[in-house]
Amino acid sequence: MPQAVHVLEAVAARFGHRFEFKTADVGGAAIDKTGRPLPDDTLRLAKESDAILLGAVGGPKWEGLDYSVRPERALLGLREQLGLYANLRPAKLYSMLADASTLKREVIEGLDILVVRELTGGIYFGKPKGIEKTSEGEKGVNTEVYTTPEIRRIAKVAFEAARKRRRCKPAGLTLGEARREVVPGSSPSSRGRGRSAAAKAAERVCTWCGP
Repeated sequence: MPQAVHVLEAVAARFGHRFEFKTADVGGAAIDKTGRPLPDDTLRLAKESDAILLGAVGGPKWEGLDYSVRPERALLGLREQLGLYANLRPAKLYSMLADASTLKREVIEGLDILVVRELTGGIYFGKPKGIEKTSEGEKGVNTEVYTTPEIRRIAKVAFEAARKRRRCKPAGLTLGEARREVVPGSSPSSRGRGRSAAAKAAERVCTWCGP
């Protein structure tokens, strides 16, 4: 984290920006001090801030804790409370590092992709969930739930991100059955419905990218 702050300070000095940093405990460090992965003071500071610079939250030291108080629960709490539903994961290969990969150079040369992942719906937040005792031992339940607005907004983020990329070449859209029904054009039964913002963004991607 200190090195990340140094980078931002260098950016500020170079381009005339000004950053004000405030720190708070989260994850394992917060558990050690307060017994909770996401203290109220930390969440309050996060809500009052313009941006959050977040480092690693866990480690082997806290693996034995109950799931409800593990360090990663802080991440889920921040996502839910701040509405952080879109995770952008860029992966770009620089030519001088190609030989360090386990894949052949001709396979990964020029790799430049962006993975867009939904963060506040699905199996992390679906209910019911948990492990319960049965006459035969234990039974585990997880529920994957997505609403129409959740699906449309993440699809819109992905399509609009594709439009901004210099080398625009949408490679694929991975959707479950529920999502295919919501994103127009990805399911036969969805054709002819009113166009959502996600559908319009998809059309703009196709128009801008060409064949």
